[in-house]
Amino acid sequence: MSEHSANPSAAHGRSRAVKAVIPAAGLATRFLPATKAVPKELLPVVDRPVLQYIVEEAAQAGIDDILLITGRGKTSMVDHFDRRPDLEERLAKKPELLAEVKRTEELAAIYTVRQPEQLGLGHAVGYAESHVGDAPFAVLLGDEFVKPSEPLLPAMLELQARTGGVVLAFFEVDPAETSRYGIASVEPAESEYADIAEVVKVTGMVEKPSPEDAPSNLAVLGRYVLPGKIFDAIRRTQPGSGGEIQLTDAMELLRTEGVPVHAIVYRGTRYDTGMPLGYLQTVVQIAAEREDLGAEFRKWLTEFVNNGDETVTAAVLNGIRDASGGADT
Repeated sequence: MSEHSANPSAAHGRSRAVKAVIPAAGLATRFLPATKAVPKELLPVVDRPVLQYIVEEAAQAGIDDILLITGRGKTSMVDHFDRRPDLEERLAKKPELLAEVKRTEELAAIYTVRQPEQLGLGHAVGYAESHVGDAPFAVLLGDEFVKPSEPLLPAMLELQARTGGVVLAFFEVDPAETSRYGIASVEPAESEYADIAEVVKVTGMVEKPSPEDAPSNLAVLGRYVLPGKIFDAIRRTQPGSGGEIQLTDAMELLRTEGVPVHAIVYRGTRYDTGMPLGYLQTVVQIAAEREDLGAEFRKWLTEFVNNGDETVTAAVLNGIRDASGGADT
């Protein structure tokens, strides 16, 4: 097999991004008082924190260099991926649990930089410049992740390596919810990218438009693969929605200057832990899927909701079956 056929991006003289940035400096006010001392990114989903799922997603895509953009009171995020010789010694006779603890140390090299004040996602990403340099890199928001068996990032990395531009991920939302997301207008992508995934070409972006002003119902999922020139665009971006420096606006600036912007429309399972309801739904869905917990948990949950209200019970059970791939309760 030729190098070109094995690695299409090699023919363009570009390599895949090998570093990722996770902005995680926010105050997480929706989860107070829990997040007064515990970073939202460390809230557990069964027995792993949200942040670990995100780092695992990056590692699964071949990224082993991760920069956390942190804020005050968030040093415990780094501690989670650090060695604990004392704990490892205590777990010497529990090999399975010891392996899980040591695995967190081996997922990736974790680096940090502090964002002294939160002035928008674009502002946060700008702090990664000294670590990333001019190379392309991935940005993974710290409150959402995708199902490991339905990966998204590898296709995004390949698409960016072949276009050299900005690559986003979209998912469809209810038109009434567009004011919660960055929304894009799109057109069909070039046919040469059809082998990668469901790719569209982005013709415009707007941050959190009202339903009547939204150009589509395609919302930006919290995954980006960006060229190094994004940092200069961030410096030239004026405060936008909420008086903050928005990454959406910086990417739109690059697009107007001729940088190609494409996106993959993601049809897989996305977990959003950014608000309490989504967090709880994520915990229930993942618990229902677990081989070691799922059957017993689904049985208990069925009994819990079965208070004689057959409509509620059916709705809950349908959600559990969807999450667990149609498993019996």
